Amino acid sequence: MYRAGTTADLNDEDDTGYLRTFPGEARDPAQITPGALIVAGDQDAAAVCQVIGLAPAGDGAIVHLRLLPGLVDDYRDLVQRALAS
Repeated sequence: MYRAGTTADLNDEDDTGYLRTFPGEARDPAQITPGALIVAGDQDAAAVCQVIGLAPAGDGAIVHLRLLPGLVDDYRDLVQRALAS
């Protein structure tokens, strides 16, 4: 199990074709920036996603996420290499 950086329904794309969530759903909203890679999902399922952008919505914003292929474990080596650099 992974602790998601933000909650998101991994099976629910909006009309843009991306997953969506809200900045306030993130453990650290400052990390929700375009291009960032985050773990998104819930206690049942998690995946690595890329933040595509933030779109204005009412008094806040909607975060659009691109679901990346593979399992979270598939990205472990990438993260370890980035931390070692």
